Amino acid sequence: MRVIIAAGGTGGHLYPGVALAREFARLEPGNDTIFVGTDRGLETKVVPREGFELITITARGVMGRGVWGAVQGLAAVPVGLLQCLTICRQRRPDLAIGIGGYTSPPLVLAAFLLGIKRAILEPNVHPGMANRVLSPFVDLIFVSFAATAPYFARGKTRIVGTPIRREFLEASIPVEGGPETRGFTILVLGGSQGARSINRAMIAALPTLAAARPRPRVIHQTGEHDYEEVAVAYRNARLEAEVSPFIFDVPRAFRQADLIVSRSGATTLAEITACGKPAILIPFPHAIHGHQERNARILEQAGAATVILDAGLTGEALAAAITALLANPGRLGEMGRCSKGLGRADSAERVVMACRALVGAGGASAGPPPGGVGAGGASAGPPPGGVGAGGASAGPPPGGMGTGGAPAGGAPSR
Repeated sequence: MRVIIAAGGTGGHLYPGVALAREFARLEPGNDTIFVGTDRGLETKVVPREGFELITITARGVMGRGVWGAVQGLAAVPVGLLQCLTICRQRRPDLAIGIGGYTSPPLVLAAFLLGIKRAILEPNVHPGMANRVLSPFVDLIFVSFAATAPYFARGKTRIVGTPIRREFLEASIPVEGGPETRGFTILVLGGSQGARSINRAMIAALPTLAAARPRPRVIHQTGEHDYEEVAVAYRNARLEAEVSPFIFDVPRAFRQADLIVSRSGATTLAEITACGKPAILIPFPHAIHGHQERNARILEQAGAATVILDAGLTGEALAAAITALLANPGRLGEMGRCSKGLGRADSAERVVMACRALVGAGGASAGPPPGGVGAGGASAGPPPGGVGAGGASAGPPPGGMGTGGAPAGGAPSR
């Protein structure tokens, strides 16, 4: 079976695709998965490192880029479409999958024109423009939240959560010794491109954190632009820290973390909840339709996270939120349990099994898995503990959320 996945730009679009590619390889060793992306996105670093082929096309974003940016983005669509038609004719895939974002339309539309089976994945509560436009042209639609299902045709929508890499399931196993013996560790993620407001707030919070007891250590992904400034600030504060522009082995960092400070893209939240980590979430304020705040509020309502809006983010506010949790290990533990109750471990497998059934490669019935939307048109209801179709949180029992990104600040989807 050959699969082409359009995923890239930011981690929130890319890493669910990586999780699916790995799961296809695990369930079908002879599988061949190819990625379509651009030469500007995170995919140029990650996809070759993961051992998959990347073919670049011409594609640009449309939403949130102003009039001229939108014109450039729309003008790139027919060019990318012609490129994807050529790719599909040459590679003859059995299935094309779009993970949202500007690389998805050219591939999915090319597959539609050539009669190739098609699926899309929407990790956010509020679906992006690309997936809403593509939905009439696909065979299957996978969503993370029950609240997202009403945006799409009921007969082909499946509520599965957001695919994450299997290493995150191992990251939920605590490292030896608790925070008391190995030191309390904070993981700071601003997204795959970093987040300047989070970086600046952490710098301002360092004097307070350096004086806190227990004294924390920090793992901080800064993005390229702020790396030097942030690294110097940690050295000056004499606070133990592992600072890097980009963390490739995020599961390792998650396993060490006792608290995560991050943006609230869907993929990041899927990883947080799969690992059962408590979090302080700072939604990216310019995310289309405010989807990051919607994502974050689900964890907050479930008792798994504290939310600080970017407009109110200061060093004082961030330090206060962190030190309050440092001083209350009982609350921190309860947040972790609530987070774990929202996580889903089987999202990638469910997507792959449904896709294999779609193309006749074996596996489970193509009918909706538990928590999906029935072909007869009536909703089968959210998975246990999920988010109801009306958008209200149903609480944090096991199996609930399955959110995940697009990747992890500057990247509005993670």
